[in-house]
Amino acid sequence: MKQFDYTIKDPLGIHARPAGLLAKLAKGFGDTVVTITKDGNTVKASQLMKVMGMGIKTGNTITIAAEGPAEDEAIEGVKKFLEENL
Repeated sequence: MKQFDYTIKDPLGIHARPAGLLAKLAKGFGDTVVTITKDGNTVKASQLMKVMGMGIKTGNTITIAAEGPAEDEAIEGVKKFLEENL
C-alpha cells in the first residue's frame, strides 16, 4: 500500500464536479482500491456520494492511499489530479 497526505487548496473544497472526476479517475485503476481518509473516516475514492459526504473543505488535510496491482500509477494519477484541481 502506498499513501500520501494532501491539503485542500480549492476555496470550495471537494464539491460535486471535482468529486465526480476523482471518482471516475479512481475507478479507472482496475483492481487497485484508492481510499480517502479525513479525521479517521475512510471511504473509497470511487464512491462519489461517500466522498462528498465527508465534507472536505479548504485547509483540510486528507490521506490518499492505494492498494493493489496499479498502486504506483494510482498514487501518481490522484496526486496530479489533486494538485491541478484542488
